[in-house]
Amino acid sequence: MNKLKKRAMLWVALWVVSVPVLAQALPAELQQAWKNTRLSEQNLSVYIKEVDGPTLVNHNATTPRNPASVMKMVTTWAGLSALGPEHTWRTTLYRQANATIDAQGTLQGPLYIQASGDPFFSISDLWNLLRDLRLRGVKNLSEVVVDRSVFGQVATDPYAFDGAGDRPYNASPDAMMVGFGASRLLFLPDEKNKKWIGVMDPPVPGLRIDNQVSWSDQRCPGSPAISTRIQQAPNGIQVVASGTAAGSCGEFSVYRLTMGQQPFFNHVFKMIWKELGGTLAHDIRSGKVPAQAKALAWHDSPTLADQIRVINKQSNNVMATLLLLRLGQQLNGAGATVATAEQAAMRVLQSQGINTNGWRIDNGSGLSRQARVTAQGMAQMLDVIWRSNYMPEFMSSLAIAGVDGTVRRRLKDDEVQGRAHLKTGTLRDARALAGYVLGTSGKRYIMVSMVNGEGAASVRPFDDALVKWLAAQ
Repeated sequence: MNKLKKRAMLWVALWVVSVPVLAQALPAELQQAWKNTRLSEQNLSVYIKEVDGPTLVNHNATTPRNPASVMKMVTTWAGLSALGPEHTWRTTLYRQANATIDAQGTLQGPLYIQASGDPFFSISDLWNLLRDLRLRGVKNLSEVVVDRSVFGQVATDPYAFDGAGDRPYNASPDAMMVGFGASRLLFLPDEKNKKWIGVMDPPVPGLRIDNQVSWSDQRCPGSPAISTRIQQAPNGIQVVASGTAAGSCGEFSVYRLTMGQQPFFNHVFKMIWKELGGTLAHDIRSGKVPAQAKALAWHDSPTLADQIRVINKQSNNVMATLLLLRLGQQLNGAGATVATAEQAAMRVLQSQGINTNGWRIDNGSGLSRQARVTAQGMAQMLDVIWRSNYMPEFMSSLAIAGVDGTVRRRLKDDEVQGRAHLKTGTLRDARALAGYVLGTSGKRYIMVSMVNGEGAASVRPFDDALVKWLAAQ
């Protein structure tokens, strides 16, 4: 056999070995589901295994891919395993060591706020905290100083990712975030005059709605599609709302980012403090809590176990990033940034024997073009979680198929509803689904599926078929 012929045969052999064989690796009932996606096998990573058992499917499982919001599983597990389910955030109000409160309720010196980066600090939490301050006899403040030094420079441009800077999923992290930094636009039906009444909540001064939403008499088609535009106005900020909503839908709300996190907190603080009968002589500024300051009042957050239920079930981006930053701050000290927090999370995972080769956690939320994980590494992490002391807390944070969270409208078939605990991931060119599926045999399975590339959305029926197949095992 001449050299040229040998080379040709070798090339053919290598080509045959390199041809994707996903269809052959899948069980017969899943092969058609995959073919229907019309996606390239090179863009897909799948890893499925039985808990404490054999691997069922392994395709491109060591290829790093963008997991979209499935990244939240990484962040919540790193945080839960390192900090513990009972971990909480404390936001504290301080006074100077020698400061007094006179008979008129005037606090000598500034009121200091030590921000903790609490991801779930709400407007009602701030109201209760300031009410506690009033109960302690404080009425008149000279100025307020907010200490955000638990983090370094962490603010982001909400418009940078996809240009939709008014959408809450793009909210910038901040150590003193309140209510996710989002304003509620409430639309009340005026049936008599066939029009919508727009209300801003919270009703902070200088923020108003220009309601151009039209009334429709048609049958309610579902959640109204409302467009908004945030613009500067002579007396503050104006939210222009437009679109059409059916009166039969009844009142509804949309949430928008109307200003940056820090000005939003300042406006809400002043509004609440005024409602409680307090006065503020000057303004709110950034600064540091003095070393010998005395605590006046504080607020403790819900536990980490409770917070990760919101992060994973509702796929809350800014909460995930704040948890990652908290992990970095707790392990490395004050001044945490996304970069240092990512390194801390990687150390936690690697200490558990998880192979993170090719991984990039980035901001921890999955709202990133740079984030990467591998299907095999994710499955390995889910295996570690299953054998851990905190498995029940983590499992309870995942959305239940056909029941709640981001999969409440998926997999509602009787044979699969409630049998899978999953996390979804959705970006323009990335789709992912990962979690645990309980088979009818009583065996539990780990599945990770990720697609990157154009047309990634067409993988959804295949992913659903994977879950149904595992539930039937």
